[in-house]
Amino acid sequence: MTMEADAPEISTTPPANAAVYFDGVSSRRRAVMLRFTDQLEIAGHEQTLAAWDYADIRRADSPSGMLRLACPTASALARLEVRDSTLATELVSRCARLDENTPGRRGVAVIVGWSIAAAVSIVCVVLFGLPLIADRLAPLVPDAFERRLGEVADSQIRKIFDAKACDNPAGQKAFVKLVTAIRESAGLDTSVQSGVLSSPIPNAFALPGGRTYLFNGLLAKADNADEIAGVLAHELGHLRHRDSMRGLIRDGSTSFLIGLLFGDITGSSAPIFGSRTLVTSSHSREAETNADGFAIEIMHRLGRPAKPTGELLLRVTGKEGKGLSIISSHPLSEDRLARMSREDRPASGPPLLTPEEWRALKSICDTKI
Repeated sequence: MTMEADAPEISTTPPANAAVYFDGVSSRRRAVMLRFTDQLEIAGHEQTLAAWDYADIRRADSPSGMLRLACPTASALARLEVRDSTLATELVSRCARLDENTPGRRGVAVIVGWSIAAAVSIVCVVLFGLPLIADRLAPLVPDAFERRLGEVADSQIRKIFDAKACDNPAGQKAFVKLVTAIRESAGLDTSVQSGVLSSPIPNAFALPGGRTYLFNGLLAKADNADEIAGVLAHELGHLRHRDSMRGLIRDGSTSFLIGLLFGDITGSSAPIFGSRTLVTSSHSREAETNADGFAIEIMHRLGRPAKPTGELLLRVTGKEGKGLSIISSHPLSEDRLARMSREDRPASGPPLLTPEEWRALKSICDTKI
């Protein structure tokens, strides 16, 4: 004998005026009934849980297909959720101030306006404020901390470019002679460390803490010691002015502010920008111009011409074109050569290296010698 025929039918249709209520005190979800009297009564298990004045009821954010309501006179987290369209229509008709706090076109325009103002403010800080801050903070950074940064950047560069130090004895001797002459003329002490790295990239750079490097690719393109001496003097100018430290402060802070603008509230992209600054040694146009002036002055002290350095730079980059001058982070090579030509002086001092020493320097990365 079976009982299926006698079992009561279970209805899946919610009763009329059914809704879900959260009292804002606990996370309990209550199935409630709504009664429309002089107030909206929210009842559960024959007990009135809350009574909201229609004038106080406001619409809250909700997904499609649901009417979610809040009441300023109730708990701040109290919510009423209605999915029945008929019931929702009745509520909307009774609550005259339902959308009073919902942003309309004017409200959206205000929000958009303030958002644009915030973005413009951040851009202004990045373009004008951070360079000024970096100029003020860089001289205050302890030398020990800056040297540690240089050590970190040194290891990064060797890994990224797979570059090894060139130490051919004859070439190293010539390089030390050249660097010593420049360093002494610049008034820098022996804490400055310089070297040649085996990489075909024609570049040179300065790191925080007194480290300068040449890539062998730049030596390969040079025709004489004066060209390389001017480049080394330029990099020593960056060291003297602590440009790497300024760039690190500026770029790290820039990445943090841009992260805030686009939602990276942790500033996690800042170390990436900082590493890029250390590895590429990217300086502002003003810093590059000042380093060029430093190099010209050092070459004058040595009694050697400055123009060969400009010729080497143009040989490496080629003509860059005036159209790039606005977006370039450094002066155009043509302009740098023009300046060094204008301020050039005839050689009045002895050659920095003998022909034999120059050939040895050019071969500093040749392990067969």
